Amino acid sequence: MKFSTREDIEAPIEAVFDMLCDFEGFERSAMRRGAEVQRVDRLKSPGIGMMWDVVFSMRGKMRKVQLEMTRFERPQDMLLAYRSPGLEGTFQVELMSLSRSRTRVAISLEVTPLNLSSRLLVQSLKLAKTSLTKRFKLRVAEYAKTMEERYKRLA
Repeated sequence: MKFSTREDIEAPIEAVFDMLCDFEGFERSAMRRGAEVQRVDRLKSPGIGMMWDVVFSMRGKMRKVQLEMTRFERPQDMLLAYRSPGLEGTFQVELMSLSRSRTRVAISLEVTPLNLSSRLLVQSLKLAKTSLTKRFKLRVAEYAKTMEERYKRLA
């Protein structure tokens, strides 16, 4: 199952990529929402091999996920692979410069079940795919607007 969307941002590609590399900010945001996030690699700068262990509640059950940065090509591409008991997938962010001050961000999330109970979970998600896709697109659009505002404040 796959979710994807695109947004255009009024900011240069380098600035957008730098904002997307604020991994500590993403960690804090997840913790504010109740997740436990722990960085498990020893890298000093963003790149391939970054890893996190994440524990969060979803549909009334605690989920454990391990995230790993598997592709990091500045300033146009990032790929995070995730794995949990029963599920695996990818989260990809692609950037394309439309002009000096405009960037297109394409984000996709792919979910693959690994066992029967996960297949049932994914099947229930497929039944709600329309509403989940709307929520996914809305969240990405909100974050894109936040990045635009942050860039305008800093520029």
